[in-house]
Amino acid sequence: MRRILIAIVIAGALTAPAVPAQESLSKVSGSVTAEAGKQYGEVSTVNGSVRVERGATVGGEASTVNGSITVEDEARLGSASTVNGALRIGAGVVVEGEATTVNGALTIGEGSRVAQDARTVNGRIVIAGAEIGGDVRTTAGDIELQPGTVVHGDLVVEKPSFSLFSWGNRSEPPRVVVGPDAAVHGELRFEREVRLFVSERATVGRISGAEPIRFAGDTP
Repeated sequence: MRRILIAIVIAGALTAPAVPAQESLSKVSGSVTAEAGKQYGEVSTVNGSVRVERGATVGGEASTVNGSITVEDEARLGSASTVNGALRIGAGVVVEGEATTVNGALTIGEGSRVAQDARTVNGRIVIAGAEIGGDVRTTAGDIELQPGTVVHGDLVVEKPSFSLFSWGNRSEPPRVVVGPDAAVHGELRFEREVRLFVSERATVGRISGAEPIRFAGDTP
């Protein structure tokens, strides 16, 4: 009987359809698109934009060097990063790792979740009712946490390095807004001058390096 069962299992394994490997898209020049509803390994380019269409899954990283990244609603990906370009994440998106830019804006839509950090160096961050599992970080960009946003880590504006700012460059201080019903469970830490506005209805942790200006309405 045992031999018969083993033979049946082996026969089933031989006749079962093969599971196709996840396709990866990679270019040096030109845009790439992860099509709606399909599954991919990694999606990347060097000089071009990346688009992850609605409901697509990218198991690895969506990345580019010189170009923007657009992630449409209800997509899922491992992580997203660009150097010179904006990163736009729609509503209901799941990012299992980080969402990062260097020179470009970062926007994250309602109901999305980024499991690790959301960060940029020179670019505005706008989080519209999303959940961030790690930190929110920038060096020279504004930060706006809109109603319903939850940050489980810290909110940090880092001190610029000499490679980013020369002694003669007196940049405008970043503007940081923690809106109504937003929450930062970690520390709000500012290593350079900022203008900090915190709603009276927001929940925030310890604040260091800045004096908050409280506001009662929807916006400062």
